[in-house]
Amino acid sequence: MDGTDPRRILNLADRPSDSPYVERVWSSVAGGGPMTSVACTHRELVVSEERGGVRVDLRGPETVPTPVEVPAGHTAFGIVLTHGTSMPHLPSTGLVDGSVQLRVSSRGFVLAGEEWEVPHPDAAEQFVARLVRAGMLVRDPLVDDVLAGATARVGARTVERRVRAATGLSRGTVRQIDRAREAVTLLAADVAPLDVVAHLGYHDHPHLARSLTRFIGHTASWLRAPDAALSLLYKDDDRARL
Repeated sequence: MDGTDPRRILNLADRPSDSPYVERVWSSVAGGGPMTSVACTHRELVVSEERGGVRVDLRGPETVPTPVEVPAGHTAFGIVLTHGTSMPHLPSTGLVDGSVQLRVSSRGFVLAGEEWEVPHPDAAEQFVARLVRAGMLVRDPLVDDVLAGATARVGARTVERRVRAATGLSRGTVRQIDRAREAVTLLAADVAPLDVVAHLGYHDHPHLARSLTRFIGHTASWLRAPDAALSLLYKDDDRARL
């Protein structure tokens, strides 16, 4: 199952954003089949369509890989928020390894008791700007800065508290997951595992192997295979409405 051609499972595109609140915007059309969705450190709003219906989910960071069966004809797009961006009405820790399915109405969907028109991928930043103006989204720039490698002008405990408040994760967990995801990118580009170890600061090859198993769900040799069905962006599930 894991050897299925990912190009037949998911036609995926993504773009960066110039909004300080948006990391990336992605869209996908599924051919159908099994794949693995890996651990991630960002929250995202996902709009999906299947069998003529619309579904809107808020998804939190995920600390483990998830095998998923992508239904044929499933289309979706996601607005991936920056690390420092959070929703005051939703506790960050409550979204870790979880999601909230928003109620869909005839006009759009309901968020924090207010009705919103379903956004379009090309207008993702405008939609996010409206959420910011309404107080639905807030951003702590220190979180984005320190997780990008900047030196904070506040103490380590303050940094840890603010990172956890914004992401629901510890600073160390964010680093471990993001490093594993970067390892996937390098391995997929045919970089040798020992070179990945040296470049990303793993102690040795077993350390890299444990990280990949924990956060990605696959070995380095599997990830280097040309037919590996894996997505670093797309997540799909069928969790109950919260």
